[in-house]
Amino acid sequence: MNLHVKSADQQVSDLQAEEALALLSVWAETASADQMKAMDPEVARMLRTGAAGAAGAVADQTLSTEYPADFVADAAYTARLPDVQNRPAAQIKGANRRIQHVGISNFRLPIRYDVRGGTEVMLETSVTGTVSLEADQKGINMSRIMRSFYKHADARFGFDVIEAALDDYKADLGAFDARIQMRLSYPMMVQSLRSGLSGWQYYDIALELVERDGVRQRIAHLDYVYSSTCPCSLELAEHARTTRGQLATPHSQRSVARISVELEGEGLWFEDLIEMARDGVPTETQVIVKREDEQAFAELNAANPIFVEDAARLFAEQLQAHEGVGDFRVMASHQESLHSHDAVSLLTEGATFADVSLDPKLFPSLIHVG
Repeated sequence: MNLHVKSADQQVSDLQAEEALALLSVWAETASADQMKAMDPEVARMLRTGAAGAAGAVADQTLSTEYPADFVADAAYTARLPDVQNRPAAQIKGANRRIQHVGISNFRLPIRYDVRGGTEVMLETSVTGTVSLEADQKGINMSRIMRSFYKHADARFGFDVIEAALDDYKADLGAFDARIQMRLSYPMMVQSLRSGLSGWQYYDIALELVERDGVRQRIAHLDYVYSSTCPCSLELAEHARTTRGQLATPHSQRSVARISVELEGEGLWFEDLIEMARDGVPTETQVIVKREDEQAFAELNAANPIFVEDAARLFAEQLQAHEGVGDFRVMASHQESLHSHDAVSLLTEGATFADVSLDPKLFPSLIHVG
């Protein structure tokens, strides 16, 4: 095997040399004995020096066991550090396929958000950032996603800032498709039903910016927690009371809806989405409750008995009437006090959330842990 170059004057970078040696090492792992014998002696020497030879040189040294606190990694040193993720395509393991999303999940930081009324709120936020990876690329530099995002971390976040962050890490990583998802718990002051007291209700919200094939979508998710009284159980309890003078109580339970919407135009404020959910199903769980509030809540449930199918349609009715909502999905889970299982429903509008197959953990994730 002979190695030829176009010109002896050709300038070759350190990285190119390292990649060439790495590619040759991969070939040598599967080469036959005859192929190895036919190899140029100089190339064989480079292989030995670059692999076993280098390891032997390190083995001959006495290694320090103390952390070198005074060591400075200057530009020249860091430029020579090995970069496994950017090795040649020949070192890709497994199927040489495009990966739709690769990145990092659940890195947390405090973020300032614009809220309705022109004010802002600082909230701890969990960020997931991913990009596409083409078939001939071995991997990405994960920390670049964080570094790109941190450039915008001091801004007041709306979707315009999220778009700027996505633009930055797409450029840094040379990717075509990308996604940012930001999860947070949004506090909102809610008044009790009759006592006049107020307390903080917390809403699990996620914001997503998705770019695929050059098309961007803005998506918001809300988990809304409410009480659901079974209409059938209510009628049976009333039947026992009126026909036999028997006291009976209908069953009701804590329930969770996950409402996902594609935002159009100016979109929605967090408060807008919460209020739409509350208008659809007003039996939201309460924060501060005195006796008069508890009685009022019982009356409110009796006035709004719903099956899980009713809940999905009531939420959908609110969403389809709002001009800021495009495609949407409503998932509801009534975590039964009568049955050992849950009652669930799923309703979608448009192609964005339409799935033939469901994640096996999708409905079990609709749990409010308090």
